[in-house]
Amino acid sequence: MAFDPFGDLATQGYLRNVAGELDPERVKRLEHRSFAANVLPALNTLDGVRQLRYEHVLDTHRTLFGSVYPWAGQDRGQLAPDLAIGKAGRYDLFAHPGDVRRAVEYGLDMARDPASMRSRPGEVFGTLAYAHPFLEGNGRTLMTVHADLARRAGFHIDWPAISKAEFLPALTEELRKPGTSLDRLLAPHVVQGAMPRSSTAAQLDANPGLNPTGRPSDPSPSPSPGP
Repeated sequence: MAFDPFGDLATQGYLRNVAGELDPERVKRLEHRSFAANVLPALNTLDGVRQLRYEHVLDTHRTLFGSVYPWAGQDRGQLAPDLAIGKAGRYDLFAHPGDVRRAVEYGLDMARDPASMRSRPGEVFGTLAYAHPFLEGNGRTLMTVHADLARRAGFHIDWPAISKAEFLPALTEELRKPGTSLDRLLAPHVVQGAMPRSSTAAQLDANPGLNPTGRPSDPSPSPSPGP
């Protein structure tokens, strides 16, 4: 059963995509093309921002997926304030829609200190993933933002060296117990020195299947508890 938070899949297509496409897998291909075309512009824009704030995360999503979703750049609190987002039947793994902004800002605050970002890149990513700001496109948006946060702290992560099979369980554990699994997983793959933005874009685009938070699943008619 396709994820249908707006209740109009049959008439507006999956998540109201601009093509009116009903098949989520075909929409995923549209997302990939949009991401490939826009990840470098998104990184260039982030590079020009003095201090990242919540609005810049929204803008990044809009840049990456505005050609696919007319609501790109709007968070779950705006689009579906009463919809809980779960994973494998767990509704406590992601933030309540009303707490999305607070969770993202907490992650950005942690990353603002370069020493903190260098020592806790996994915890920072896990905090952003917990926020799960968007109905779709979370993984690539958060990867893009996280890559810029790492650049500001003077390092990058060799993401292609980390398989999805090892990353997703570590992320799930991180969501359950913040500050535990992801830093251990990422530590061997932290490389000192920032990559050129073009190389970062190519690296991110080379991993289209590495979707950290995954598509929202198991929607519930009532909100889950806040953090």
